[in-house]
Amino acid sequence: MASENEPSNPTKLSARDKAAITDATAKAIMDAEVAAREKKTEKLKALRLQQEAEAASAAASGKRGH
Repeated sequence: MASENEPSNPTKLSARDKAAITDATAKAIMDAEVAAREKKTEKLKALRLQQEAEAASAAASGKRGH
């Protein structure tokens, strides 16, 4: 008898069904990690390009002053 805290399991899943669920879950996790990594990479690239532009601007300003 299942209590309120335990989910009832009226049918057992076959090994194939369990494997399919595990596979789908793993793929979803990996897709989320890829998306997060790509987002982080884009953010870091934008920051790097901004810093390079600021450094180039500062270097150009310094050369003009002399």
